[in-house]
Amino acid sequence: MNEVRIFVCAGEASGDLHAAALMAELKRRLAPRRVLFRGFGGDAMREVGCQLFFHTDQTSVIGFTAVLARLPFFLRMRREIQEEIDAWQPDVVITVDYPGMNLRIDEFAHAHGYKTVHYICPQVWAWHRGRIPKLARIMDRLLCIFPFEPALFEKTGLDARYVGHPLVDRAQETKAQERRQLPWGDKKYHIALLPGSRRGEITRILPRLLQAAALLEKRTGNACSFLIPSSSHQMRELIESLLAKQKTKEVRELPLAVVDGAAREVLLQADAAAVASGTATLEACLMRCPTVLVYAVGWFTAIMARLLIRGVKWIGLANIVAGREVMPELLQGKFTPENLCNELNGLLREPVKRASMLRGLDVTNAKLGDGGASQRAADCICELLAPPVR
Repeated sequence: MNEVRIFVCAGEASGDLHAAALMAELKRRLAPRRVLFRGFGGDAMREVGCQLFFHTDQTSVIGFTAVLARLPFFLRMRREIQEEIDAWQPDVVITVDYPGMNLRIDEFAHAHGYKTVHYICPQVWAWHRGRIPKLARIMDRLLCIFPFEPALFEKTGLDARYVGHPLVDRAQETKAQERRQLPWGDKKYHIALLPGSRRGEITRILPRLLQAAALLEKRTGNACSFLIPSSSHQMRELIESLLAKQKTKEVRELPLAVVDGAAREVLLQADAAAVASGTATLEACLMRCPTVLVYAVGWFTAIMARLLIRGVKWIGLANIVAGREVMPELLQGKFTPENLCNELNGLLREPVKRASMLRGLDVTNAKLGDGGASQRAADCICELLAPPVR
């Protein structure tokens, strides 16, 4: 009766942070009972006390070809995680985002009689809604982070609840902290470059960001400095190796620095940013940083995405929440150094364009609410665990 076992699964850096915040809240809510965590995730979950079987450095990939290339690893990982769940017999299995793997874990756990909670609704509104009945069959509870998501499940019987977006809380924490000293130098304009958190993303996107930065530096009369926040030590090594391989003098001589973590602080201080599509674009919105969303994938992944995504006008989360284009999206062929330079230059030096974007960011942030996602998510899970277990 004094022990609670919780299996937590998060396969990417953003999910690791959200899971860790939820775990900390669960430990507080379930005290004085001893709360044990096992699963897979990253450093943030480990710091809260989770025993990890796999790390996000191993599990974070993007694109169909990248997944196919590592298919034996992912099949082995899924088998071992299922075996761990059955051996440990947790009181609840919490899967956080990462639907490619986590929905299969939900299905296994639910079929074997374990309570299942999925935190961060899969983007069925973007891919295909035919998955909705299956989600309802394999979960006991779905915790949604956008206000329009629970309505998608009204007729399925699934207990889907809106808890708010966890990034709102992280943004508030960053804003409340003492301003961090960052190596911007003394240039007039400070530009954040965020090429993504995965190896494949960074390799594909960073060279174009650097070329755009060189063009912008020339366009503004050498008035810019640039910061790249790295998501991990391994990704910093990759970024620095790519920087060392740049051949053009303009790129090699950029006033640029790489910092560990601190993405939200970098965005808070930046005058503008170029950000790879994903969670970081919503962080930029919450930090009220005028941003250009960029993205590029391999040709096969692009073809598959076009086949699967129907009726979606934007891929940027801020744009989806706003219901209009708050951030310009430069995707695939439109993501060129010249186009990105033009967009950033406008955000820096055209007051009307800048003011319009800031108003759009403010409206979007208002729709995301006042925070408290981890607390509401923990309430839902504790309610599912009642009466007290073990």
